Amino acid sequence: MSDSAKPNRPIYDLDMLRTLVMVADCGSFTTAAARLHSTQSTVSQKVRRLEEMVGQQLLDRSNREVHPTDAGETLLGYARHLLAVSNQLTEAMSGGITVTVRIGLPDDFVAGKTMQALAAFNRKNPKVKLEITGGLSRDLMTTYDRGELDLVLVKQRRHSREAVACQPERIDWLDSAQFPCFVQDPIPLVTFPPRGLYRDDMINAIEAMGRNWRIGFTSSSLAGIQEAVANGLGVSLLPHRVVTAAHRILGAEEGFKPITVFEAAIFHRPTADSMVKALAQILSDILRSEAD
Repeated sequence: MSDSAKPNRPIYDLDMLRTLVMVADCGSFTTAAARLHSTQSTVSQKVRRLEEMVGQQLLDRSNREVHPTDAGETLLGYARHLLAVSNQLTEAMSGGITVTVRIGLPDDFVAGKTMQALAAFNRKNPKVKLEITGGLSRDLMTTYDRGELDLVLVKQRRHSREAVACQPERIDWLDSAQFPCFVQDPIPLVTFPPRGLYRDDMINAIEAMGRNWRIGFTSSSLAGIQEAVANGLGVSLLPHRVVTAAHRILGAEEGFKPITVFEAAIFHRPTADSMVKALAQILSDILRSEAD
């Protein structure tokens, strides 16, 4: 058969296949666009062009979460295979491929044994690039939900959201060892901003004791909170791991009950690659070691 007599066959563009896989894995055009560092309209156009090419609908958009159709599931199987072969070819030709893992950590984990463990992992896996972001748990989860982080460790109320791994978090009431504030009336409080973790629990506990309170210091910085308490600007509620010699732990003698409603939780997507899962295991081991 001459070339002119052969039927036209679609040539599958890897970029379009990668886009389809990302949308299917994320269940959302918006999240997929964020992970691909693209716009939602561009992602939608690529999927539509692919659907026009094969002559079938590949994604069911009727529900809030996007799901592949039967034809989409078939194409996704081949797409994943082609993308894997493409990655293998790139690795073979370049002598190795660099994988980037984007990690989000609360400020109290951006130090000490966590950084030591991540650095050790990086030394053993030099082709893995770690991008680590520190911040408030609520901000990290928002960034994760937008698809801009691959792995996060955050603080949350226990069992509020299903996680890959979690561990109850020990929280302490802290006062200054040198300049105690608990005896003041009203009690000055050192807190994270409104909606920040622990803030409402602090206020509710103080009111339950029949004590008056005022906000003495507010900061988004964990270091700022630690220093404010140490220097006598107020009482605060913080993870046990950040207690220093400049702090005094308040307990039953002062009328405080233990706070047991928080946990440290680890999240990654079900489709996460082996490096993300290995890093999640490292973080999980750190949480368990703290509980022992």
